[in-house]
Amino acid sequence: MAPGPVPTPGPRRWSRPGRLSLRTRLTGSMVLLLTFVCLVIGVASEIALRSFLTGQIDSQLSAASARAHDYANRPPDGLPGFGPDPLNAPGQASGTLSVRFTGDKVLYAGFLSVKGLPEGLSAEQETRLRSVPVDTPPTSLALGELGDYRLQAVSIPGGVVVTGLPLEPVQDTLATVGWILFGVAAAGVTGAGFLGAFAVRRTLRPLDRVAATAGRVSAMRLDRGQVALSVRVPEIDTDPRTEVGQVGSALNHMLGHIAQALEARQASETRVRRFVADASHELRTPLSAIRGYAELAGRGSALVPPEVARSMSRIQSEAARMTTLVEDLLLLARLDAGRPLEAGEADLTRLTADAVGDAHVAGPEHRWELRLPPEPVLVRGDVQRLHQVLANLLSNARTHTPPGTTVITELGRSRTGAAVLTVTDDGPGIAPELLPSVFERFARGDSSRSRIAGSTGLGMAIASAIVVAHHGTIEVHSRPGHTEFAVHLPVIGSSQRVHSFGTTPPQVEIRR
Repeated sequence: MAPGPVPTPGPRRWSRPGRLSLRTRLTGSMVLLLTFVCLVIGVASEIALRSFLTGQIDSQLSAASARAHDYANRPPDGLPGFGPDPLNAPGQASGTLSVRFTGDKVLYAGFLSVKGLPEGLSAEQETRLRSVPVDTPPTSLALGELGDYRLQAVSIPGGVVVTGLPLEPVQDTLATVGWILFGVAAAGVTGAGFLGAFAVRRTLRPLDRVAATAGRVSAMRLDRGQVALSVRVPEIDTDPRTEVGQVGSALNHMLGHIAQALEARQASETRVRRFVADASHELRTPLSAIRGYAELAGRGSALVPPEVARSMSRIQSEAARMTTLVEDLLLLARLDAGRPLEAGEADLTRLTADAVGDAHVAGPEHRWELRLPPEPVLVRGDVQRLHQVLANLLSNARTHTPPGTTVITELGRSRTGAAVLTVTDDGPGIAPELLPSVFERFARGDSSRSRIAGSTGLGMAIASAIVVAHHGTIEVHSRPGHTEFAVHLPVIGSSQRVHSFGTTPPQVEIRR
């Protein structure tokens, strides 16, 4: 089977799946940086505040320890019930803890409750308090239910006095300040995220406009025909002092070079098409003369030697072949020039039945099937050229598949109401590397220049050009054992007059 085109790939995405856009990355980076700064500020503030509050409570502890030390050494006179218990020292605040022990014996141990009344300690707490280093800077110790305490132990004649103040006020203050810092930081980061997203979006608007310009250019068909590449980046986005302006300016320069190249290509194609059209037109007259003289000489073949008669027959057949090639080239040149085709009412149903009947006569070694809809399918176009499309598709199927291949021609309508004509065969299929060049001129299924099959390599190119001239599309799908050419054409409205399509050609299998 002759090769055919692959569907044009859709526009590329700007980013790979799973990758974030530049706008998102910039906003996210800003939010992460601000979060890190807030975290550093919060941690540094908590450390500084803890150091400050600990210093304050150490000062208070030194004063409380001095009062306890003095009271334990010199208990005041005249105060009944007051002994050497340091907890009874004047000026001690609620929560203050005092322990006096000698050797392994605890003489006094207790703390002042919220009401200022002394309360005792457990044996475990007393044991842990005896482990506090003596005559050293204050230290912290967890005392179970009492919580964390800041403690200082000083020696007195005959023993040791341990004084402590609770760390709960310090911890409460640190927790409160921490939550305040967290709330302020969270609100600041959230607000900065929204404002940053707005600022980034506003900043990247020029880049969006440059991308939109590139997108419009990428959507254009630049591979064929005359292209007016007038799209450019706005002047406001080509300021060389900015990064985006440099990109926009470079893109405009590139588009200018591309436009010049397209104009040069179009001029070259126009000259080639004009040459092909002129050459094809000029060749028709001498070819007609050659064929006429060959036919005239062929009538007297009985009067000349067999070698001369055979030579004249070959001249006649090759002249006919060259005439067909010239006519095909001339038709392509006319289609390329945009010359309008005859616009009439064409019954695709009858055209398809006639074309399949002709193909059956030309290729009886193939199995031909025809499937038509119950109602005629009418299109607006050139009947002769549409018949040429069908003939080329069927000839292509017959030429490039072995004998015994089943060729199914089906006519119907798509979901959108367009006429759909498919020619399907179960031959060997089209090689994948040949698919992109199916509808190119002089494309063949083999790499040779052989004319054994009588092919000029223009059949599919002519079919594609005629279909496009009728505002339709043609496509091919192929794999081993299944090759399908599909033609889509706009139909005439149901209010148009319906024509009958005649009788069914003989020896053609029809499935409705």
